[in-house]
Amino acid sequence: MNYQLIKDVLELVEEFEVSTDSSPHADIESFKQWLVKNTHYNSVDADPNWEGKVNGRSKESIISTLIVHMNRFGKNYSKAAILGSEFTSQEDFIYLINLRAFGKMTKMELIKKNVHEKPIGILIINRLMLKGWIIQEKNDSDKRSKIISITNEGIEALENQMIKIRQATNIVSGDLSEKEKTELIRLLSKLNDFHLPIYEKNIDSSQLLEVGLSSSLKK
Repeated sequence: MNYQLIKDVLELVEEFEVSTDSSPHADIESFKQWLVKNTHYNSVDADPNWEGKVNGRSKESIISTLIVHMNRFGKNYSKAAILGSEFTSQEDFIYLINLRAFGKMTKMELIKKNVHEKPIGILIINRLMLKGWIIQEKNDSDKRSKIISITNEGIEALENQMIKIRQATNIVSGDLSEKEKTELIRLLSKLNDFHLPIYEKNIDSSQLLEVGLSSSLKK
């Protein structure tokens, strides 16, 4: 008996139950449909179609466009999540989430963690301070900078909105399976690891493309 095959099948059934939140009454037909769908999307040999492909549009072009689109879709869901609340933008709660998760940090550390330019980040931080959601204090290790942290009021404002924020976050990943989510995390993390060191160098716009291309060719 091929015990490895049995083990593989059981793992597929377990993934099916987790990814579809299936009930104990799920039947073989729903499992087969799920299996066909996921086998199709997980095929490494599949060459997907995209808009403009037949006219020579490159993979790099469609990747860039889709990333921009996903950012805009995410912002739309975030706007819906904070509708009627005291939050002004998605950046407000993202900054608070980072402070709550990672603790006290300098203003520039928080701004860089959110990949913002300094003027934009300072505006967000000042807005949050005016609301009483974050406070700043002296930085004993560097007198030129301030340490900021989230207040109890900030935590309360965040918790009051977290249900909708989580809903927005879940919607962004759409109907991806658990395996697809894992693979997407891997790919996006790889892209992040490529771009982050370039971003952290604060390269002037006049040289940015040249540096980016040079880094890409080294990979």
